[in-house]
Amino acid sequence: MSTFQLDQQRVRRNFGHAASSYEQHDALQREVQAALLERLDFYLETPARVVDVGAGTGRGTALLKQKYPKAEVIAIDLALPMLQAARQHNSWLKPFRRVCAEATNLPLADHSVDVLYSNLCFQWVDDLPALFGECMRVLKPGGFMAFSSFGPDTLMELRAAWAEADQQAHVARFLDMHDVGDAMLTAGLRDPVLDVFRYTLTYSEPRKLLEELQGLGATNADRARSRGLTGKARYQRMLAAYETMRVDGRIPATWEVVSAHAWGPPIGQPRRVPGGEVATFSIDSLRGSRRR
Repeated sequence: MSTFQLDQQRVRRNFGHAASSYEQHDALQREVQAALLERLDFYLETPARVVDVGAGTGRGTALLKQKYPKAEVIAIDLALPMLQAARQHNSWLKPFRRVCAEATNLPLADHSVDVLYSNLCFQWVDDLPALFGECMRVLKPGGFMAFSSFGPDTLMELRAAWAEADQQAHVARFLDMHDVGDAMLTAGLRDPVLDVFRYTLTYSEPRKLLEELQGLGATNADRARSRGLTGKARYQRMLAAYETMRVDGRIPATWEVVSAHAWGPPIGQPRRVPGGEVATFSIDSLRGSRRR
């Protein structure tokens, strides 16, 4: 598995700063969101609790409340300003709760979530065992999980353009579908299904893409990134390299999206941990147990 570390404080800060501008730049996020919501049709039950992890400004959370009006719907995000911005989508007729927390430390009871949904958030978590272990913990047996995440070919043109300018890390790196699928299986999630989609957005000039990334908060938070200022000469070399990639007069930017769903396993299904497997049961479910 590829190894890299994200600066979670930087991630939180980037998205906090982008809370007021996010929805001016989220056309791709809404497109991926629409496809991800369709995956929820595989879940045929009526959920009591639905959780949106990495809810951002709450647009998707409001759609979840529309789809499941009788459910308790909870928006969770690590950036408090995002949750404050989510008020605009939170109506008194179809209210949802807002909770500030990280995806690897959800303030939810074990086996308390029927539907766990996350649109383009998991790429900002570098500890996949902790992430999917937490998803496993909160999902009910038979509960449904659907999420999307960016794959490694995302922004490959921008990465290649920067490579012409210097050898520093300027573009965020993301894990591929195989790493994500392996982590899901290791955690014990049942019957995972993963797909990869590619979207190409085009811009009049490279600076427009950079402005969009800034507006989304989707800037590089890799711990290996350069901490110094990028010199003007290197920046100009990057722009010049990107200009050579124009197609039909437009600057392309590829976004690779991994979309997946899986099910919470029955109580007692073993899950892999370092050194072996662990299975959990309620004491009353064990054969031969009885109360005195």
